[in-house]
Amino acid sequence: MSTELFASRHIGITENDLPKMLDIVGSNSLEQLITETIPDDIRLNKQLPLDKAMSEHEFLLHTNSLAKRNKIFKTYIGLGYHESITPSVIKRNILENPGWYTAYTPYQAEIAQGRLEALLNFQTMVCDLTAMELANASLLDESTAAAEAMTMLFDVRSREQKKNQVACFFVSEEVLPQTIALLKTRSEPLGIKLVIGSHEEFDFSQDFFGALLQYPGKYGQIYDYQSFVSKAKEQNIKVAVAADILSLVLLTPPGEMGVDVVVGTTQRFGIPLGYGGPHAAFFATKEAFKRSIPGRIIGVTKDTNGDFALRMALQTREQHIKRDKATSNICTAQVLLAVMAGAYAVYHGPEGLKRIAKNIHTKTKVLSRSLEEIGFKLINDSFFDTIEVDLNNTSGLQRIAEGKNINFYYTDKGSVSLSINETTSEKDLLDIYSCFTELQNIEHPLNWNSDDLNVIPFALNRNSAFLENEVFNSYYSETELMRYLKKLERKDMALNHSMISLGSCTMKLNAATEMLPLSMAEWGNIHPFVPLDQAEGYQIVLKELEKDLNIITGFAGTSLQPNSGAQGEYSGLMTIRAFHRSKGEGHRNICLIPASAHGTNPASAVMAGMKVVVTKTDEKGNIDFKDLEEKVLIHAENLAALMVTYPSTHGVFESSIIRITSLIHEHGGMVYMDGANMNAQVGLTNPATIGADVCHLNLHKTFAIPHGGGGPGVGPICVVKELVPFLPGNPIIKTGGEDAISSISAAPWGSSLVCLISYGYIKMLGAHGLTRATEIAILNANYIKNRLNGSYDVLYTGEKGRAAHEMIIDCRPFKQKGIEVTDIAKRLMDYGFHAPTVSFPVAGTLMIEPTESESLAELDRFCDAMISIRKEIEAADTNLLNNPLKNAPHTLAMVTNDQWEFAYSREKAAYPLAYVRENKFWPSVRRVDDAYGDRNLICTCAPIEAYAEA
Repeated sequence: MSTELFASRHIGITENDLPKMLDIVGSNSLEQLITETIPDDIRLNKQLPLDKAMSEHEFLLHTNSLAKRNKIFKTYIGLGYHESITPSVIKRNILENPGWYTAYTPYQAEIAQGRLEALLNFQTMVCDLTAMELANASLLDESTAAAEAMTMLFDVRSREQKKNQVACFFVSEEVLPQTIALLKTRSEPLGIKLVIGSHEEFDFSQDFFGALLQYPGKYGQIYDYQSFVSKAKEQNIKVAVAADILSLVLLTPPGEMGVDVVVGTTQRFGIPLGYGGPHAAFFATKEAFKRSIPGRIIGVTKDTNGDFALRMALQTREQHIKRDKATSNICTAQVLLAVMAGAYAVYHGPEGLKRIAKNIHTKTKVLSRSLEEIGFKLINDSFFDTIEVDLNNTSGLQRIAEGKNINFYYTDKGSVSLSINETTSEKDLLDIYSCFTELQNIEHPLNWNSDDLNVIPFALNRNSAFLENEVFNSYYSETELMRYLKKLERKDMALNHSMISLGSCTMKLNAATEMLPLSMAEWGNIHPFVPLDQAEGYQIVLKELEKDLNIITGFAGTSLQPNSGAQGEYSGLMTIRAFHRSKGEGHRNICLIPASAHGTNPASAVMAGMKVVVTKTDEKGNIDFKDLEEKVLIHAENLAALMVTYPSTHGVFESSIIRITSLIHEHGGMVYMDGANMNAQVGLTNPATIGADVCHLNLHKTFAIPHGGGGPGVGPICVVKELVPFLPGNPIIKTGGEDAISSISAAPWGSSLVCLISYGYIKMLGAHGLTRATEIAILNANYIKNRLNGSYDVLYTGEKGRAAHEMIIDCRPFKQKGIEVTDIAKRLMDYGFHAPTVSFPVAGTLMIEPTESESLAELDRFCDAMISIRKEIEAADTNLLNNPLKNAPHTLAMVTNDQWEFAYSREKAAYPLAYVRENKFWPSVRRVDDAYGDRNLICTCAPIEAYAEA
């Protein structure tokens, strides 16, 4: 084994392991197994034409070299993005810590209590600063959060408004341009009419169901919206506000004005700019809308003992339940970034945030007064951190500023806007000022006296307290915060403890070398709207990544803009929609979706203005071709697309896939392939070969971006030549195709920073390594399948009895013994494993995907655990006192308690197999009570008085 090759470090199976594994699988060679798994007519016949694989050392030298090609200017562009300071204790203990970034979405609450607490802190912070009743645990970015607010308010219109088809949504011209672009994308397919104009001239017509305001405005003006909100309420018009979260430390929060929704980004709370992302957006609203709020909410509940516990609340809102009735397709959140933003608030506390906000505001006042003294006119007379200066011509200032490595924002009306941020020092302020004195060709000192300037309207000064909870008033020293973060981390099971074998989620290794560039200032401190020549390093990486993804998928073009898999689905369908319209076939609106599809598929189709028609699956889990053909013929004239997951959601390479895609093309439709299972295709087949026209790729699955506890994700779309002209654009930086659809996310290239990870994954594996990774993923799945044979039935296999990269095991027969699939999931915690995917896509099953990065020893430990649990099921007693599955998970407090009322031993509870003793994970709570939490919805931390009372 050559240890120089990254593949030998990333792929867990060695050449020495193969004979044993192939013997268990019943195959003479790896090639024979692949041949029996993937249909011959879709196999690639040559190696992918990718660059030669780099070693890890070579890759780090390469990224360091590219980083130097980015120009780090002092940037004051603003527009929702501001340089911030990531405290080192947060950077080291969260961003760079696999205990945080390799965790999965907290569906198994008992082994995610630390992350859930961190997200509860985030929700509390958002509720406090916005003065709203309820907040979710983050969305993708400010612009998509604003779009979610619009669609939620459209959904919760009054019965009378729905009857009268009230569909107008007002957008203030003060709203950020990238947000307006995204609102245009989202509104049109749903039949929402956007009206953009001055909020001061709005007539409050009954044709409107909602309105969106920006606070402060895009160029810094602070408006008092209280009168607007009052008038809107009189006409039953609901109001959303996009707010700068740091400004709310000093400004009256929108919740105190009576608004219905507040959205924004928490990027200012210690998150790198990263050329656009990832950043955690926030979404806060009234409790009356709790059943309609998009995304995930963390709620307080109790466990079996009645003790405090946390879990994701109101999960019936998830798309796998609502499907085509869903009003949002939000799946991935920005959990890792929300955790960091929440930790930033914990570390600084209310007084620390006030100091930061006041320091920024004071420097802005100093600059504004000094500019007025030398003859410049400010367009905004009130502000927090952003001023707009009137200029006849901006070119002179731009030349001077860029000569000093400074970026401002030059508007299309001949003014300049600039935003002061947390990193702006007194020297920086002098440098900014010198640009203007040089333009005037005068010498004049900066006037540091700003005490007598009251630029925030008196009525809009914040008087209410915030962040009074104990957690925001306890961890101000690095020692204390480090220990607090470690305490939370210990409550979470992540990939650094053991395999996470979640089917369809591909929890593979996130290699340290892929992650290291994220910590470099040259990658972190680039604003998404800087001129392209300042982001040369980024442009090389992004273009190379697009090129490599084109090669891997067999397609002609790629957009990296979608910042989650669900956004990728939506983007792909919107390009198909645009294509049909360009051909004069805008009537094509039928989207065929198999019954086994991911729940985000039908939700995305509805959001794209399509009508969902569900097709059947046969007894083997494949698309029922006869039913598909019937529905294609019925809807041929209006057929827009088929959405298909390949290999199927049931973990099978359907042999009829080319026949299926050809049928769609024959009747004028296009084929969208969900890339969730691309992990089984790379190097062996591809979407173009199976006849797809567009696919999205989950870079946080196949291409190694960490899940981060539920995000970040990246969901780029790859398309055939005919769809390239429609790839999404951006209103500020030119990107996308010649006939680009409007924006899908706020930043031109979405979450650019984490694209470095996938870039590294591809460059270090190379063509051979990528193909080998796919082959080993398929081998590992079939190895587990055969090892579990006799203990569990696999629900679906291919025509030759093979699984793809994942399999579904049937747990429904165990109901006869009183054992549910949830009991198995919880008992696995006692064995040191996170459960596979529970009850998806078939209720009462487990979907297992081992990935290529696990070792044979780890696969065997997992199989041993599953076989041991199967024996426990056989011996199970319906009496809870004699049933370790029903009482799982077992906590340290249970096992060390003086009282032990169960018939089985403490050793059986805690150490069911010998290997567990070497690496024991203790769940911090017993089984959580979801129903109790939903009946008693609490989604913020208890106030400090509650701790005192306790």
